[in-house]
Order: sequence, then C-alpha cells, then structure tokens
Amino acid sequence: MGARKRITADERKESLKKVSFAKLNNVPSSPRKMRLVVNMIRGMEVFRALGVLKYSNKEAAAKVEKLLRSAIANWEAKNERKAETGILYVTSVNVDVSTTIKRMRPAPQGRGNRIRKRSNHVTLFVDTKAVASEDTENNMESQN
Repeated sequence: MGARKRITADERKESLKKVSFAKLNNVPSSPRKMRLVVNMIRGMEVFRALGVLKYSNKEAAAKVEKLLRSAIANWEAKNERKAETGILYVTSVNVDVSTTIKRMRPAPQGRGNRIRKRSNHVTLFVDTKAVASEDTENNMESQN
C-alpha cells in the first residue's frame, strides 16, 4: 500500500472511531426489499424505530431490528451511558449491493433461464440529535 493511500485509510479509520454504527454483511435478500424497510426508519428516534420494525410484517425488518439494537449497544459502549428516549436518532442507513449468486432454471424447449439470487450489505449509524441535525444540514448544503 502506498503512503498516500495509507494516510487516507488511517484518517477514515479515525473518523469511524468517533461515530457509532453497526454493519450487516451478505444479507440474503434483495437490496430493493431491504431499502423498503430501511426507508421506514431513516432519521427516526431509535426506540420509535424499534417499535416500527417490531410490528412490520416484512422479513427484512427482523434483521434490521437486530442491527439497530447492535448499533445502540455500540453507542452505549463508546459513551459509557445508557441510551434514553429522545436522545439517539438513526442518522443514516446505507443499503449496498453485495454478491449475486446465479442459478439456472429449466425453461421450455430445452433452454435455461438465469435466476439471480441477490444479497446486500446494510450499514446503520446512530448518534445524538445535535450531531444528526448538523449532518442533515451539511447534506442539504452539498446537494444545493
């Protein structure tokens, strides 16, 4: 690894030490289905988001709920205090495409159709309201 690449990698690692997040890799559901669930909780207070996920009838909601609990625990470990209602918010959630497993299915007249079994990676960030509002303001400014 080159020196410049190492420096930027170290800077990225240092910035991740300041935020609380949880990652879920290689989830065997399509990214489109996962984004439907994730969009329900984006920007929401964490305990309200847990309630929304608990009563959602989507299969991906159980996985995101477990991921959110992990992110809350990570925040509590970094800040050495318990998360209370109204403090923590879901600042950002990313659903990225992972590997696609390709399978063949018999089709008429001796042909075969390809089946794509998609999977995804989910990254969930939680933080306090003050930090969350600053992030959204910065995102708004960069979009304009």
